[in-house]
Formats: sequence, structure tokens, C-alpha cells
Amino acid sequence: MPSTAISAQGSKLEIAGAAGGAKTITAIALGFPTILTSTAHGFVNGDVVTLAGLTGTNAGDLNGQTVVVKNVTTNTFAFDINTTGRTITAAGTATPATWTKIENLVSFKGFDGQASELDKTDLDSTAKEYALGLQDWGSFTFDVNRDMNDAGQQAIDASKRAGTVKTYKLTLPNNKTKTFDAYAKNSPLEGGVDQLLKSTGVTLRITGDVTDA
Repeated sequence: MPSTAISAQGSKLEIAGAAGGAKTITAIALGFPTILTSTAHGFVNGDVVTLAGLTGTNAGDLNGQTVVVKNVTTNTFAFDINTTGRTITAAGTATPATWTKIENLVSFKGFDGQASELDKTDLDSTAKEYALGLQDWGSFTFDVNRDMNDAGQQAIDASKRAGTVKTYKLTLPNNKTKTFDAYAKNSPLEGGVDQLLKSTGVTLRITGDVTDA
């Protein structure tokens, strides 16, 4: 059987910035996932949008929510909020975050956290017993060739300085994405004789869940 391995070449990492132009929602299909109709919206899997203006008894379940886009078609997109049995109607808007590419990406690794272990052992146990606690996605670490004028690298430095959480999107060469929120813990700089300036081991501490799309 031929290998199905995927080259990492062409992967890109982006950081979310200011909001872009709102797209009009014309219909909603309730369920899980929830599917919205927005003609020629231009979104791609992994984009982040903020919902507003929806109506109905349970519209508050969605209005103000920031969601990750998945299952994109030309005129529809979905997200992982369960609206089964709710009363929510269109119209409304979906306002996307703008993405800034972090240039000169050399390598990356991450999503290396583990769920905690909860010890369930008691005096009736014949061996140690455990349950898994909350999922922990750990960190995402990457290396870049340093460019002090790159907007993406500058955004990471700014978020580290401010201690603010930012949204990131990793897009792989097969167009699969991982979208996540994280804090920038460091922004190292290294150089030497006959070497490029580099930031090796930039670490993003993931908070919350990771959305695959």
C-alpha cells in the first residue's frame, strides 16, 4: 500500500486580529452542528466569526458567540454548538476575524498536553482505579527566522507583552486546520557568527479546546 504521509511544506500559522466585514445570515438549520446560510460568504474552514442579530426565543444562545467555521460550502458553513430543539431564526450577521500570517515559519510541534488522572481507588479496590479529568491540549511551539518588521511576529510580541489571549489557526498542506486560543509565553531571540537571527521555541500555552476543521 502506498504511503499516505503528508509533507509539512506549505503549512502556515496565523494569528487573529481585528474584525473584518460582517456577512449577512439568511437562514439557520438547527441541530448539531448548527448550519448557517450566507450567500458567497468567502469563509474557509478554521475561520473565526462572531454571531449577532439572530432572533427567536433562544437567540441569546448564539448572539455574541465566537465560533470556529467548519464544513464550508459556497453559501453555508457550520459550527459546533448544539441548537437541537431551540428556537432561533435568521436574519443576523457573522463577522470574521482577520488573519495575519506569521512569516518565516521553520518548524512546529504541539498539542502535547494530557488529561489529568483522577484517583478513584478505595478500600474495596483490588488494583489502582482511575478516571480521566479535563482535557489539556498543552502547548504549541514553533521556530521562525526572525523578521522585526513582520506583522505576525509583531502581534505575538504584543500579545506576550500585554498578557492577552489570542486566537491562532494552523493550516496544513491538505487544507485541514486547527484553531485554538493561546497565550504567548515567550519570544526568544538568538543569533551568532554566520547565522540568521532566529526565534527558536516560541511557546503558545493553549487555553480551552482545539477545533479541527
